[in-house]
Amino acid sequence: MSTNLYRFKYDEYGNTREIVVYASGSAARSCSYINKGTAFSFEERKSLGLEATLPPGQRSLEEQVESSRAKVNEKIDDIEKFIFIRSMFDRNATLAHALIQSDIKNFIKIIYTPTIGLAVQKYSSMFRQANGLHFYPGNIDGAEDILRRFAHRDIRVAVVTDNQGVLGIGDQGAGGIAVCLGKLMLYTQGAGIAPWHCLPISLDVGTNNEKLLDDKKYLGWRHRRLEGEEYLSFIGRFVRAFRNVFPNALCQWEDFSQRNAFSIHDAFVDELISFNDDIQGTGAIALAALLSAMKIRNEKLADQRILIHGGGAGGVGIGEQIMLAMIEEGLSQKEALDRIFMIDSKGLIVSSNKELHKKKFAKDKARHPWLGEIDRIDIPGIIRQAGITTLIGTTGQDFFFNKDVIKEIKKNSTRPLILPLFQHISTPQVFCENISKWSEEGFLVATGNPCATLESLENACHIGQCNNAFVFPGVGLGVLASGAREVLPEFFTVAGRVISDMMSEEQLQKGRLVPPINDIRNVARKVAVAVAMCAVSKGVSRPCVYSDFQHNDDEARMSMLIDRIRWNPEYLPLVSM
Repeated sequence: MSTNLYRFKYDEYGNTREIVVYASGSAARSCSYINKGTAFSFEERKSLGLEATLPPGQRSLEEQVESSRAKVNEKIDDIEKFIFIRSMFDRNATLAHALIQSDIKNFIKIIYTPTIGLAVQKYSSMFRQANGLHFYPGNIDGAEDILRRFAHRDIRVAVVTDNQGVLGIGDQGAGGIAVCLGKLMLYTQGAGIAPWHCLPISLDVGTNNEKLLDDKKYLGWRHRRLEGEEYLSFIGRFVRAFRNVFPNALCQWEDFSQRNAFSIHDAFVDELISFNDDIQGTGAIALAALLSAMKIRNEKLADQRILIHGGGAGGVGIGEQIMLAMIEEGLSQKEALDRIFMIDSKGLIVSSNKELHKKKFAKDKARHPWLGEIDRIDIPGIIRQAGITTLIGTTGQDFFFNKDVIKEIKKNSTRPLILPLFQHISTPQVFCENISKWSEEGFLVATGNPCATLESLENACHIGQCNNAFVFPGVGLGVLASGAREVLPEFFTVAGRVISDMMSEEQLQKGRLVPPINDIRNVARKVAVAVAMCAVSKGVSRPCVYSDFQHNDDEARMSMLIDRIRWNPEYLPLVSM
């Protein structure tokens, strides 16, 4: 999109007030941020040279949304609906977001999970128009110049992936950028960050997916993945370029492999305002569900014994957030870690484990003598010996949530908590039936990705989605509103607490642990206020372009600022030049 077609004019809060348009005719309509379709006023049609290029009738944005919704409903499957909405976004970004906002509960399943997994896999075959940036070894040395082409859009949030750990389906090469697109649409829907301030970025370092390498239609860099020093050098060059061009922008790392997710987050935390949603966002939403369960059971988090199945980014992130929350309740780090047990592919993590990010959760025989008496993969035995009251699963192996496991945990709590947070495209029918049964038996349950059966369970059993979409938009907005210089772990702890505090007494009595997904915008607002105030109290806020409110510790004033900087999908005034 050419930078000389338009220019944004902002108010004192950094919100777009109007768009100055330098183009005319078809060039003006080709920009998705300018295009209004049949909603162009007669004055705009005349000033922009659009007379006779549109029929004389006009439609309001609301009428356009109604017509578009009918067209979406005509599509035969979800991937066709995804293509339709993405194509609409490429033509008219405001209309696309107004359409999504009109029925967020249903459309979030199209633009995000579970449909996004199919979109990733079909990326090359259904490619229509470029979105975002694709850096690969052939252009990474020019990254800074490439990024400067987007400076006119005042980029505030970038979602960046190396495409290796996508949605539980692994290495998907160039297709991983589809996840970035979906996440950024939720930044706009939840946080109100205008789409022109968002930038999806793929760091295409190759793929080890043989099917992609053999596919003649594959659009990514057709080489095996860079590793070791070559890989780190590539990431480092991107980080330096991004920091130089957008020093105040938030960078969200997305869908990196387990090993790279931790190493990249740790290596560049001081160079970029950044976080990893797979680690920290997942941890925050799981913490929210756990805190809600404590209110229902009238118990303290510090008194719980947690078993997490999955030693990857999500599992470790959940463990770290629970640890931080326990410390806030008065435990030492050692005492908190003593209450959190973790299982990876080899079984219960013990002190011989050498992986740095898991090591803090390792258990030894000196503190737990029973470790010498049972097998490390004896889940019922671990639950019995450790007194487990909460089961959290980030991987989908059936043996973790089975009849023997469920029977054993019922002995430790009258209302056990189970969180099956599988990163799968769908959830098996039989497992959904089990969830319904467990809920009827008094278990507290929240799930990960939605499927048709889980949707019916949500209505019948009040089982909600532990969806990261409740977390990252609000965290991002809070960071931007406060001008935070870094993203602190405490931001995700306060996010989890705020989300839990939003649950009404009536919802809690029904066993619901997290808000309904159609409340995403209100959740993001409350999370943003809490995160911004946390940044101020921790001394990491700084002057930013929006206002001087972030230097005031008045929550009401911070709320006012956040309300002022949020964009709504409404057509902006166009000023022709």
